[in-house]
Amino acid sequence: MSDWMPIAQEYDPLKAGSIDGTDEDPHDRAVWRAMLARYAPNRGVVGDPLLTLFVARLNPQTREEKLREVFSRYGDVRRLRLVRDLVTGLSKGYAFVEYREERALLRAHRDADGLLIDQHEVFVDYELERTLRGWIPRRLGGGLGGKKESGQLRFGGRDRPFRKPIHLPPVKSDAPAVPAAHREGKRDRRERSRSRERHWDSRARDRDHDRPRRWPDREAPRGWPESDRERDRDPREDRGKGRDRSK
Repeated sequence: MSDWMPIAQEYDPLKAGSIDGTDEDPHDRAVWRAMLARYAPNRGVVGDPLLTLFVARLNPQTREEKLREVFSRYGDVRRLRLVRDLVTGLSKGYAFVEYREERALLRAHRDADGLLIDQHEVFVDYELERTLRGWIPRRLGGGLGGKKESGQLRFGGRDRPFRKPIHLPPVKSDAPAVPAAHREGKRDRRERSRSRERHWDSRARDRDHDRPRRWPDREAPRGWPESDRERDRDPREDRGKGRDRSK
């Protein structure tokens, strides 16, 4: 923990893909591509890398004249290069600004970050391709920063520095240690539970199959109680019966 720093001093794709720089396994394919890539800085780039700023998130309509006007406020600009597509000639949204003096570079690095240029909030940082050892560009799975929507966030830069690792103290337990051969994982417990359920289900089906089928007992038709019959009898029937007996 004594050598931990929020900004990367040397580029490592595996660490850059980790929120605190402590990952041991890559979490996306781009990190694998960056780890396997072999990249050398462009030798055709001229200028002093220690006096050069990287400016990103530019409006596609922003031109070199506008950038020179804005960054000249912090000092004398020696060279400015707006990166464009070789085929279409359209801006790729980032540029490099080289100053003549270091104090102008430091002033622009401090004050120009987050500046609004043509309705776009720009991002300003030092050039890393020629100054950060082991640098891998974004197109090869490396870089620093990135968008959340892409799912390929990179840490260790000014835009998204490393978070300090959290080291929890080891938890002491009085229970005896269980040998690795006798430990049961979640998957083993789940499989054993499923097999037990299948066993009991099969036993229940066999028991139901062997049991003879019985028709449900039908209820006997209910008749009128004697008291109700006597109560509902028509008295004229009794009179008729008595008259027949007299004859």
